[in-house]
Amino acid sequence: MDILDLIRSRRSIRMFSSRSVEGQKLDELLEAAKWAPSAGNMQARDFILVREQKTKEEIAKAALNQGFISEAPLVIIACANKRKSSKKYGSRGESLYSIQDATIAVQNILLVAHSIALGSCWVGAFDEEKVKEILEIPEGVRPIAIVPIGYPAEDPTPPTRRIDVHEEGW
Repeated sequence: MDILDLIRSRRSIRMFSSRSVEGQKLDELLEAAKWAPSAGNMQARDFILVREQKTKEEIAKAALNQGFISEAPLVIIACANKRKSSKKYGSRGESLYSIQDATIAVQNILLVAHSIALGSCWVGAFDEEKVKEILEIPEGVRPIAIVPIGYPAEDPTPPTRRIDVHEEGW
């Protein structure tokens, strides 16, 4: 499958089988994240892997009760390492570049997950402070996305898409 077909066929999966994600597949996901572009090659992003059921349930509750998160065998929390990025880029690194570093790595994870028959979903709606507390995330590091991953137990239909394009200005 070429990359555009992969992008077009990826779906947000919110129903997972109980089958575990194999170590080799997890390695591929992390490799994809590692190779994502980053501002100044600072790689100001960190990932927390969660498999423990109780912790997944706490995260799902902190994510506005999105219970499907706890049903995934693996949950990856992508974090922006504001401390790391600000060392080189100051406040812009802290408030923007670290977030971009984390989010582009998540996109790589989502695409590679789909390419290796895993389902995933980008979750951005959550109580950031509660997630920080649950996972003991230190100051200067911000959770940006929760990504439940597993073998899909659904095959959603494609949503409609549009693109707004402006040339030479708004």
